Amino acid sequence: MSHRVVEPELLDALPGDDPRAIQSRRDLRRLNWWMQNEKHLLAAIKTLKQPPASIVEAGSGDGTFMLSLARRLEWKHPVKLTLLDMQPVISTATLTAFGELGWNATVRAEKIQDWLASREGADLALANLFWHHFEDQELRECFARIGRTCRAFITCEPRRWFPAQLSTRLLWAIGCNGVTRHDARVSVNAGFREQELSALWPQGSGMSLQEYPAGWTSQVFVAEREI
Repeated sequence: MSHRVVEPELLDALPGDDPRAIQSRRDLRRLNWWMQNEKHLLAAIKTLKQPPASIVEAGSGDGTFMLSLARRLEWKHPVKLTLLDMQPVISTATLTAFGELGWNATVRAEKIQDWLASREGADLALANLFWHHFEDQELRECFARIGRTCRAFITCEPRRWFPAQLSTRLLWAIGCNGVTRHDARVSVNAGFREQELSALWPQGSGMSLQEYPAGWTSQVFVAEREI
């Protein structure tokens, strides 16, 4: 596992209403709880010098992970949220729940590259288990644009090391379906360790960088513009 290996994930190719995809999204909610990714991202967001008023979440899926995170943040100020996904499956109930928190949530069905090309920008670009889908050169190009248009960037990705890989072989024991088991293995192989994400961030961006392992299975990376 010395080098990243990026392969297609089954869930990305399935229609949103496919029963296997629906089950896999349920599996992912359990895996996120087990990996404690919500806790890791919450802690990272709280280190920001200034709470963001606008957020774009890349790879938002059904939006429930971001909704849970928003509830735990308990911010009193209004937030403009862009939920970005190639195949968004966000329910009206989830959007309504964001509104009840004072968050103005908008769903965008497009690639992250297209959103970055629009130069809209945001105070915070946020992602959970998203950037491992990309090859290194794609990451460099996206990170360069994010560094120019966003004040901060936070992501929680799979940690590429043996204990995480071993855990993917045990997912059958908690009822994860074949899609989830396949994609978990692929995700770890495409994950990050040490300072790999930092090395892909553009030099001279004027942003401070933090990268560190979180728990047994995750890698957190934070970039924030110096104020």
